[in-house]
Amino acid sequence: MEKNDWTERAREAVLRADEVLVRTAHTRSSETLKEAGIAFSSLDFVYEKSRNFDTLKRNLAAEVVRRAEGKDLVYCVDGGVCEDASAKLLFGRKDVTVIEGVTKGAYAAAAAGLSCAFQSVSAYEAADRKLSLPLVIYDLDSRDLAGDVKLLLCDKFGDEAPALFLSGGKSKKIALYEADRQDTYDSATALVVDEIPLLEKKRFDFEDFVAVMRRLRAPDGCPWDRVQTHESIRLNGVEEMYELVDAIDSGDPDKMCEEAGDVLMQAVFHALMEEEKGNFNLTDMVSGLCEKLITRHTHVFGQDKAAGADGALSVWDKNKMTEKHQETFSDLVNDVPLCFPALLRAQKICKRTEKGGWKFADFDGAAKKLAKEIAELKEAYLHGNGEEIAAALGDALFCMAWLGRAAGAECEQALADATKRMQKRYTAFEAAVRADGKDVSALTDEEFARYYRMGKQNADRA
Repeated sequence: MEKNDWTERAREAVLRADEVLVRTAHTRSSETLKEAGIAFSSLDFVYEKSRNFDTLKRNLAAEVVRRAEGKDLVYCVDGGVCEDASAKLLFGRKDVTVIEGVTKGAYAAAAAGLSCAFQSVSAYEAADRKLSLPLVIYDLDSRDLAGDVKLLLCDKFGDEAPALFLSGGKSKKIALYEADRQDTYDSATALVVDEIPLLEKKRFDFEDFVAVMRRLRAPDGCPWDRVQTHESIRLNGVEEMYELVDAIDSGDPDKMCEEAGDVLMQAVFHALMEEEKGNFNLTDMVSGLCEKLITRHTHVFGQDKAAGADGALSVWDKNKMTEKHQETFSDLVNDVPLCFPALLRAQKICKRTEKGGWKFADFDGAAKKLAKEIAELKEAYLHGNGEEIAAALGDALFCMAWLGRAAGAECEQALADATKRMQKRYTAFEAAVRADGKDVSALTDEEFARYYRMGKQNADRA
């Protein structure tokens, strides 16, 4: 508190107190008490026996309670009482009266000329808070702390975001990356970051992304975005997901980042269309997702136990069946989406029928079943009946999905990888044939076998 910032109630409380305590003698509030000729005791010694900030605030609160036993004690803090972590620990006590004063955040906001609502956060608590602009960071009392805050804010708002650095009664315009490069830091030092117009931002959050999407769908927005429907962009989501999978396979983090963003855009696009119809909005969508994650992870957020990944998956499946009112395994089997690629859908159904009691899941059982289906395929082929051939082939392919499940392999990915290998091997095969001046369509069986082996070796070494 400054010299003239006492309320009359605060002044009277201090003057009639049996004892006056300050958290530290190195603050404005202590100087104010000295100037008023009021005796006080400092709790600076508590800092020395505290390992970290959390321990400090608990030790300070405990010391205040101990000193207040049987007497009228006033504990003075710098800025507002709501800004002092140790004081907040005392709020719930019946024998504590809170007399609020001018906050550090209000001082800084006034100095920065903020004329709107703002968020005010201690530098010590910034990492644990969801930060938004306009923002006041107070308690910036050391260069090291300023460095930690700088990294946090630069990641969220951008290195070049304009800020105001307040210290020693003076203010200075800086870029955020300069927050730990100033001359002085003390308990009164603060950093203020005002709101940044959308088109001037270098870093964006989810709310910014939604604002951009809403702008594109607005009456004066993008003509293409405005006319899209769920049906017109239905396959875009599939394409973007495949592109993300391709980025994952490439191992390129930059590409993964871009493609994951495109997948998110598709989800938000569909949600905004429904918001415009009044059916549901983004908050409904995200709320439903969070609720689902919590209720299905009862081994994390509830009382269930799970041993390893398989145990966790069992808990998830149990909770999912309860949530979807699936009373039988048939309900679970018939819930696999029809739009999945056929091989992926087959293996998912294999997994669910296995849980429902079908016994082809072990490797030997699946292999025997496959041999039987291949024999039936050969018989259908010899009969020359197209429908029978297709049916027998489908059964054999489904048994391969069972076999893949039993072997612990993802069939969809295995086939995709095999297809890539065949592409590389054929390309190498054809290159070897053409290098010898031969026609790939006119090779003898012996030549084909030799070039095939050569192409396979060249491709697999590449």
